[in-house]
Amino acid sequence: MSDPHGLKPSIRTVDDYPIPGITFRDITSLIESPPAFVKACAEMTKLSAAFAPTAIVSIESRGFIFAGPIACDLTLPLVLARKPGKLPNDAYRKEFDLEYGSTSLEIQKNTQLSDLDRVVIVDDLIATGGTAIACAELLCEHFSVPKEQILVLALIDLPTLGGSGLITGSGFEVAALIAYT
Repeated sequence: MSDPHGLKPSIRTVDDYPIPGITFRDITSLIESPPAFVKACAEMTKLSAAFAPTAIVSIESRGFIFAGPIACDLTLPLVLARKPGKLPNDAYRKEFDLEYGSTSLEIQKNTQLSDLDRVVIVDDLIATGGTAIACAELLCEHFSVPKEQILVLALIDLPTLGGSGLITGSGFEVAALIAYT
């Protein structure tokens, strides 16, 4: 189990949630611990800075927790990728499948991104990769951001579920602070 920053002890494991057979990695214990939260945000900011982004895109909702500090520390625009109906302006939508069903993400059409941007997409966890890939594809399709200029960054990767492999196989870069194998 990869944990180069010593953050795993700050993450609770909850068995059989939200359904029997699922092992849930609960980040609330990490964000309730100021030293662990500060360390996680600082390390995610370092990984982001190394990619030289021009914008941070945050996936609703737990991605917001980490993306805000990253965007603030790097003085970059923070773009929200939200659930349907949560944005006040016209939005582009991308539908995708989840581990437990299907949904979609939206980004406002008036968002200022282009083929010149380098984007870090931030979420709390990579499981099957569907959410991150949908977000990245939305950026490519509607804002012309090239695949090689997109990094998917998460606190936690669950590589046995195959999501990080699907993300890289789709042409996007991927990074995470912690891996549960």
